[in-house]
Amino acid sequence: MATRLGLVCIAASLIGSPALAEDLLVRTQAAYSAALEQAEPGDTIILANGEWRDFDMVVLGNGRADAPLTVTAQQAGKVFLTGQSSLRMGGEHLVVSNLVFKDGYSPRGETVSYRVSDAVLASNSRVTGVVIDGFSKPDRYESDYWVGIYGRNNRFDHNHLSGKSNKGVTLAVRLNSEESRENNHRIDHNYFGPRATLGSNGGETLRIGTSAYSMFNANTVVERNVFDRTSGEVEIISSKSGGNVFRENVFLRAKGNLTLRHGDNNVVERNVFLGDGQDYTGGIRVINRGQTVRQNYMEGLRGAAFSSALAVMNGVPNSPVNRYVEVEGARISNNTIVDSAAIGFGIGADEERSARPSNSTFTANLLGGADAGPFVEAFDDMSGIAFANNRVIQGQVDAALPGLPVAPAELQRAGNGLLYPVAAELASIGAPSDLAPVALAEVGAPYYPKAEEREPFGFAGKTTRVYPGGTSLFDAIAQACAGEVLLLTPGDYVLDRTIALDKPLTLRGDAADTADRPVIRFSRPSLIELREGGDLQLQNLVIDGELAPDSVGNAVIRTSTFPIQSNIDIELDGVDVRGLNVNKSFHVLALGKSSLADRVKITGSSFTDISGAVVLAAAETEDYGQYNVDYLDISGSSFTDIGGPIANIYRGGRDESTFGPNVTITGNTLTNVGSAATNGTGASINLHGVQIADVSGNAVRASAPLRVVHTVGTPKTSIRGNVFTGTPEPVLEELNFGGAFRAEMSGNVAGGGVQ
Repeated sequence: MATRLGLVCIAASLIGSPALAEDLLVRTQAAYSAALEQAEPGDTIILANGEWRDFDMVVLGNGRADAPLTVTAQQAGKVFLTGQSSLRMGGEHLVVSNLVFKDGYSPRGETVSYRVSDAVLASNSRVTGVVIDGFSKPDRYESDYWVGIYGRNNRFDHNHLSGKSNKGVTLAVRLNSEESRENNHRIDHNYFGPRATLGSNGGETLRIGTSAYSMFNANTVVERNVFDRTSGEVEIISSKSGGNVFRENVFLRAKGNLTLRHGDNNVVERNVFLGDGQDYTGGIRVINRGQTVRQNYMEGLRGAAFSSALAVMNGVPNSPVNRYVEVEGARISNNTIVDSAAIGFGIGADEERSARPSNSTFTANLLGGADAGPFVEAFDDMSGIAFANNRVIQGQVDAALPGLPVAPAELQRAGNGLLYPVAAELASIGAPSDLAPVALAEVGAPYYPKAEEREPFGFAGKTTRVYPGGTSLFDAIAQACAGEVLLLTPGDYVLDRTIALDKPLTLRGDAADTADRPVIRFSRPSLIELREGGDLQLQNLVIDGELAPDSVGNAVIRTSTFPIQSNIDIELDGVDVRGLNVNKSFHVLALGKSSLADRVKITGSSFTDISGAVVLAAAETEDYGQYNVDYLDISGSSFTDIGGPIANIYRGGRDESTFGPNVTITGNTLTNVGSAATNGTGASINLHGVQIADVSGNAVRASAPLRVVHTVGTPKTSIRGNVFTGTPEPVLEELNFGGAFRAEMSGNVAGGGVQ
């Protein structure tokens, strides 16, 4: 400090200027703390390249508008905060830039926080060029924020946030103090990268406010960001405050919606939603008063109900702040929605949500469905919305909705990549021609690559042949790289150790004749334990349980007893599983707590003489709306002498924030399935709380009944073309709906007749 004062005095005597700014390079946490103590406005503290592990980093001080106090990396992307690290900022005119959080998680409730404590907030400050990549807590249901913004007049820009796998909002704007309201924050040019389905509430990517403070204005601007596959739950953005502006953002293959959940007088304008035909991709959900939705473009969206391209909801009369305030004074104009599955008015209408939209307008919108089927639907009386000058170019419109004429129109893709009507008379309808969607290259930290998409299996492009004998298979798995294919030649493979799988891997039998398929036997309670990072594809194999010990919880494939952050993919194709009968509950696949399979796919396989379940995904029984498998597909397979159900899927509770589970069971043969005394479900197929179910074309003989229990939301169940022989009729139950069971039942044969 004496040296600095000496330099300041010399400089002042020579030129009469303020203290000169310094660049202070630090190499240790202790040196950083010392530098921060002596830092003055205009100074830059530079973290040396390398790993800064378990760094509780605090930026506390005050700069000036013309001379901020800055903390940055020696080289962008070369400073890594790892282990249990976090960043807290407090003061005025602070800038933090070019750091990477990776290979760890915050020990606090936030990774980056615009406050040091409840009393010390950051204002007029900026975080830019910062990366948070997979910096998630180990337990997927332990909640935190990656970024918490407090104070006023802060900016969060050109950052990269990708791979959050645990519960909690990726970025939250907090209004829990007077100093953080009417904050005028700007959130811009960020890359919000893939966020996998959480399988629970709490998977929002961005939230402004909470229901408790939703009567206050935030006045936050969210503009020119990209939301790329941000599919944690049905609310990608959850606006829970007033006066916010969401402008010129791009949503790419993102499941869910930009949701005006609480708070009034928000503006959603000139955003682009591109769903690419992916399930549950949605647009904008409108709730509350005085909302403006204008000049947005939506294409290729496949969401329905809450995830519709446009969902205008019913409200609760005299609603408490945490429920649904009725839509009043909404102005929805000049939006384009094309090649999309659904638009809904009065969504959520029920005995509680009985307040219809009022004093609202819907004008000059261009609408086109994904096909010629039902597209625009009204779930209540919509006379409180004035419809004018709209055009529907494809799809059916509910007869109860006036002002939505249907007439085809030719569209042409313009230089900005978006579709517009060719006819000049339609130029004033739909999104404006001057939209300029923000490009991926314009957002995020420029030095850090965006998340790529790849197939879950075989992506390494490497195949290794394995021969039976000794520990050959175990050794090959241990040495394999992620995405490799192990080609097993015919013969017997005996494993005396459980395989702990922490990478994507394919085991494929190499046999032209199915009779020569390689046979895998195992002498431990499980053949494979899936751990963090583990995905499994089995093809053209036989798995025999004859050597397995009589242990509680036997399963061919099971998840680790420790929580798994990442979602799992599992495929069985042409696999025979037999002889799992050494005890009363020997399962094929058991998904444990705090694990979620993105997809379990079983095709062309056979299962014989198994005492437990084939797919057991019922570990989350606390009724929090959590579940263990998002997509389950079972097709073209046979099941004989199975003690438990071929699928036991459970999702309890009444939360409406999740997408799944989705179950498809088609074209299978079930014989003597579900009859074991230990089968607590009493079913051959047990689907509890499944949101979308298709059970069709199956032959079910001498088995326990199909059981389907609806819990919440608007489940879609189809039970068609099945033949039930010597099997009781399906057991169907509604837990929270007063009407008849909601299902399509057609073409089923039971007891000699067609149902």
